Amino acid sequence: MSLVIREPQGGEHAWIERFLTGAWGSTTVVSRGTAHDASRLPALLAVENSEIVGLATFRLADGDCELVTLDALRPGQGIGSALLSAVGEDAGRHGCDRLWLITSNDNLNAIHFYQRRGMRLVAVHRGAIDEARRIKPSIPLIGEHGIPIHDEVEFELPLG
Repeated sequence: MSLVIREPQGGEHAWIERFLTGAWGSTTVVSRGTAHDASRLPALLAVENSEIVGLATFRLADGDCELVTLDALRPGQGIGSALLSAVGEDAGRHGCDRLWLITSNDNLNAIHFYQRRGMRLVAVHRGAIDEARRIKPSIPLIGEHGIPIHDEVEFELPLG
């Protein structure tokens, strides 16, 4: 696999907006009570043979890097891992002390993925997604595996 991780170019910003809308229901992602337009955040693309196969969006603030979205269009091929690593490297170059993210309590695949890559579960924010529905009502009530979605699960990875 000749995977290249790079910043978006030209018309790829329109692709990012379309992709996020399809994958996330809109470009709005809510974490810790704040709505982010993920299509306007810094992003990295995973590209293989000129085809986009993955996307990561992130936010740099206060010495931290928040991974806002991470999507591999072909799971199980190392795309998500490569993007996560590249975001961490970029955050380190920007002087960030940690990489962190929020996922939902039902997202067992993500919980498994992030822990296998050295991230630590540092907090469960009880009821945070119930509150997030006030900002983004389209967040489903029931998620993967029939699990009710209520809580944000926070992971972090110290950098440097």
